[in-house]
Amino acid sequence: MSHKLLLLTNNNQQYRQLLASKQLPDLTILDENDNTQQSVQHADIWLADPHLAVPYLTPPIQAKKNRTQLKWLQSTYSGVDALMPPQLNHDYTLTNIRGVFGPLMSEYVFGYLLSHYRHHVQYQQQQTQQQWQPKSFSSLQGLNMLILGTGSIAQHIASTARHFGMKVTGLNKRGSVVGPFNQLDSIDNISTHLPAADVVVSVLPNTVQTTHLLNSTTLALLKPTAMLFNIGRGNAIELGALQHELTQCPQRQAILDVFDQEPLAAEHPLWHLPNVIITPHIAAPSSPAQVVDIFSQNYLLWHQSLPLHFVVDPNQGY
Repeated sequence: MSHKLLLLTNNNQQYRQLLASKQLPDLTILDENDNTQQSVQHADIWLADPHLAVPYLTPPIQAKKNRTQLKWLQSTYSGVDALMPPQLNHDYTLTNIRGVFGPLMSEYVFGYLLSHYRHHVQYQQQQTQQQWQPKSFSSLQGLNMLILGTGSIAQHIASTARHFGMKVTGLNKRGSVVGPFNQLDSIDNISTHLPAADVVVSVLPNTVQTTHLLNSTTLALLKPTAMLFNIGRGNAIELGALQHELTQCPQRQAILDVFDQEPLAAEHPLWHLPNVIITPHIAAPSSPAQVVDIFSQNYLLWHQSLPLHFVVDPNQGY
């Protein structure tokens, strides 16, 4: 059976070239010069940046009137929040990108972590003044890391933390056992674990249950010297409460890569706090080559009517 693929990305030409090199059987890539609305009606597979697909996903009430041929949508992102609103049609299989972000997220977290504990900034400042002033030695060994979420990204970060001799606790929805953590528990017990954490890393998805999990009550439980990373989704942290806690306790550090609204508003006070590092959602970008590799593996499964990898449950949002 032949299939028609619609590209809805910001890099259509690059994706087209990469896909052509894969020589996937019985797959026709629709011409991007064609009318997009007509292509939407004819393509049974979409490879799409989620926000670019949204305008073409009709609400269920209009689905019969404007029915598309869409059977499978492969997101180019890990996060598919834009596709989750209930007013959008979900009558198709949705897959996302997973398995490629763990190493990149680990680099991000431990780059900042090591820089902080090894006093890189202070030594660089001393160098400009030709000062030779050793600071007291700090090590990651024996520190407690609390990871919110226990998926593939969290597992890679946990493995890296264990390599440095850290003790790692993971929290997930069910408290189910997943390696390579020292300890696992339910996310419902977060207040029990926050006071002992030297480092907190949130890799949580955007769901109703995770919204403002880190709020005025839970953030107040952090150690005065704790470091907080948010590399999952911005909804997990109540920014007003975070701003208050960081102002009250300047020794705390927050490294934030994701926000509810991106970019973060220029007038937001977090920009000016010296114990905050803000990065523009760059902790682990996926490359078109990685996306095409995952799509190609999934397409070969689809072509053989086999289950796909990385299927998203629209009821869970991940």
